Amino acid sequence: MSLDKNIFQQPANKLLAALPANDYQRLFPHLKLVSLEVHQTLYQAGEPIAQIYFPHNSMVSIVTTMEDGSTAEVGIVSNEGMAGIPAILGNNITTTTSFVQISGAAMQMNADVLKAEFNQGGAIQTLLLSYIQAIYSELMQAAACNRLHTLDERLARWLLTVSDRVESEDFPLTQQFISQMLGVRRSGVTVAASTLSRAGMISYHRGHINILNREDLEATSCECYRIIQNEFARLLGFMPSKRGQKFF
Repeated sequence: MSLDKNIFQQPANKLLAALPANDYQRLFPHLKLVSLEVHQTLYQAGEPIAQIYFPHNSMVSIVTTMEDGSTAEVGIVSNEGMAGIPAILGNNITTTTSFVQISGAAMQMNADVLKAEFNQGGAIQTLLLSYIQAIYSELMQAAACNRLHTLDERLARWLLTVSDRVESEDFPLTQQFISQMLGVRRSGVTVAASTLSRAGMISYHRGHINILNREDLEATSCECYRIIQNEFARLLGFMPSKRGQKFF
C-alpha cells in the first residue's frame, strides 16, 4: 500500500490521534500502514500476539468459539481503538479469535514495542488504560443487554455500533454473519431485520445493510447504545461515532 505522509501526521485512528504529539512521535517510526482484507485472521485463540493493529476504516471482530463450533462476538474494534489488548497486559496469549469483518486500512506495530512504551507509564499508559476501561464497560453492558433486551433492540444497537465504527451508514454484512456475531439463529436475525426494514429504518440487499432512518433506529435500540457511547466520551474524550474525523 502506498504511504501518504498526511496519514501519519494526522492519524485516522482516534486512539492514536488522542496521544500527545511527543508520545505519538515516539511511536511514529514503528507504525506501518497495512491493508486488512475481509475474513483475514489477525489472532487465533491460544496463540501469541505479535502485532498490534490500530484500524482506520476497517473493522475487526473479536469472537469466542465454543466446543461445538458455535461462535459469539464479544467485541469489535475499528478507528476508536486497537486490536491486541492482551499483549500489553502481561501475557500476550489470547483466548479469543480476531478477524477482519470489514476490509480497510490500519496501522500495525510490533506488540513488544507498544508493551515497552506502556510499561514506561506516562500518557501512553494512561490513555490505553482508559481505553481498556471503556472496553470493559462495553463488555459488561453488552452482557446485560444480551440477557435482558429483545433481539430487535440488540440488532438495532449492533447496527448502530458498526455504522459508528466504520463511519458509514452503508456496509457489507450478511444475515448469516450477523447471526454468528449475535449468537442467535439466522431465522431470528431474519425476523428482526425484516421488522426494522418494514419500519423504514434499514434496507438489506445482497449482503449490504443501509441505515435509512438513524433517528428511529436509535429510538428502537436499547439504552445500552447510549450508555456505551457516553462512557467512551467520559473516559477518552471522544465518542466512537460517525461524527468523528474523516478517513484518508
